[in-house]
Amino acid sequence: MRELAPAMLTAEEAAVLHPAPPVTASKIERLRVLATHANPKIRESVASSLNAPEDLYATLANDPDDGVRACVARNEAVPCDVLRSLADDSSAQVRGWLAVNFFVPLDVMDRLGSDSDATVRSLVRWKASLAADAALAPA
Repeated sequence: MRELAPAMLTAEEAAVLHPAPPVTASKIERLRVLATHANPKIRESVASSLNAPEDLYATLANDPDDGVRACVARNEAVPCDVLRSLADDSSAQVRGWLAVNFFVPLDVMDRLGSDSDATVRSLVRWKASLAADAALAPA
């Protein structure tokens, strides 16, 4: 029966078989329009985009909705300065997502390590333990 199972593709193989469409000026313009949508779920999708321009990430980092800011915080394409601006966010959810983002600068991680929220501090310790485990793993 196992021989009848479909072959599983790696992420790299899938990307080769199904390339993402190119990022065009019209796509960027659509992101800009959607970033102003009344529905925060639509703005979250823009904040999660890997192709949004830097100024749009900066705008969404100041969105009134915690969920939108959380999507900015966890997006690995967001520039460090925008991520840094979220370190003192009023929402522990936003700071928690920031703590687990691989691309957050060290000075921000240091600040989050003494965060007022226990969950955020716990996430910082967890991420540090992952890095320590990776450093101990044989190459």
